[in-house]
Amino acid sequence: MRTAAALLLAGSLATGCAGSGGGSAVSGKPGAAGLRDPYFPRLGNGGYDVRHYALTLDCDPATGRLTGTADITARATQALSAFNLDLAGLTVRSATVDGERATVRRSGEELTVRPASAVGDDATFRTVIRYSGVPRTFTDEDAEEGWLKSSDGALALGQPTGSMTWFPGNHHPSDKATYAVTVTVPEGYEALSNGELKERRTRGGRVTYAWRSAEPMASYLATVAVGRYETRVTRTPSGLPVHTATKGSEADPALLARIPELLEWGAENFGPYPFSSIGAIVDPTVDVGYALETQTRPFFAADTFTVGFLVHELAHQWYGNSVSPESWRDMWLNESFATYAEWLYAEDFEDTPAQRNFEEAFADSANWAFPPAEPPSAERISDPPVYGRGAMVLHKIRQAVGDDTFFGILRGWPATYRHGNASTQDFTRYVEEESGKDLGAVWDTWLYGDERPARP
Repeated sequence: MRTAAALLLAGSLATGCAGSGGGSAVSGKPGAAGLRDPYFPRLGNGGYDVRHYALTLDCDPATGRLTGTADITARATQALSAFNLDLAGLTVRSATVDGERATVRRSGEELTVRPASAVGDDATFRTVIRYSGVPRTFTDEDAEEGWLKSSDGALALGQPTGSMTWFPGNHHPSDKATYAVTVTVPEGYEALSNGELKERRTRGGRVTYAWRSAEPMASYLATVAVGRYETRVTRTPSGLPVHTATKGSEADPALLARIPELLEWGAENFGPYPFSSIGAIVDPTVDVGYALETQTRPFFAADTFTVGFLVHELAHQWYGNSVSPESWRDMWLNESFATYAEWLYAEDFEDTPAQRNFEEAFADSANWAFPPAEPPSAERISDPPVYGRGAMVLHKIRQAVGDDTFFGILRGWPATYRHGNASTQDFTRYVEEESGKDLGAVWDTWLYGDERPARP
């Protein structure tokens, strides 16, 4: 899926917890700086669980400057004398915890917050960080993420670590939260984010857009797009809002119009759609080097705007966005299902059996560079085995358990872990429990095996 760009968002109305906890009589210790993810050990933070982010942003497309306030509601999982947030670059102007001024200390991409009074174990507390600056872009040899420039604005992409470039938070997929994202831009610009648009107001030559995501999402799925887009809101036959935003002539209106149809096909195969809005953004002026979903809105650069990409990114709403990886080692669970969705679509509408796609993937040496559940490094969690060989794992399950059980698994897996997190071990256990079969041979050969079998 590495080409120019694709993404998908999901969500709607945001609700948040309120309240405070802690006091000077409460003793505590600092929360951990990092969650020991197998590939990003410093990503995320210990000692608390975020429930809701309220992000208020002011964006100046001419200078690229961002001024923001992050109002974070969280529950302490231990007594906290201090805790960390992930934030790359940007200048912190002030910090409070439960309304009292807090001290902050920067060390690389770690922001340590020390409240005036310790936060008690299991207490709900509110942290407000005010910050500003020109957000960074993370670049490696294959792709870019973070705050990316477009021809007339910016696009925020988070996978796997880029979300820390534009707001402070607990940036690990295991800590999901609801979101309220309010963005102010000059008049004539649009600002898009996840979920549903709850308010649009104009004052003094500037326009404010208030987006809300009621269903929890991992922070890497949060996005903001600012630019001179042409926007449209329609509804599916069931009443689901469909938000589309396009720039330039590359947007195919006929393909965008197929979103409700593809959503219905997805629901038939994967179960009820798990979010309260859907849509797409088309912007040929952004080149991120790879495909990436966010919750609710697929983003497409011009040469990736195809039905295959739309099917792939739409499938992520069930697999990756509603059911999110427990750690970045479980990335293959996102991409295998989305790739197999393409195979299923081709089977249903293009007279191409999934077996043919399986055989082509089997013959591709790139899919055998490493086992899909064990990428050798963080830089390779989006390499071909995670996609192609991951989809082969699903096809071997289908062959082993039969179509009736397999399609029950496709629907049952996102229902069982709806809006939660799951690991590879959760998945293999679930499949064996649902099928009543020992699939050790499938796991050993296709999921964890180092060598390509003699036959497909």
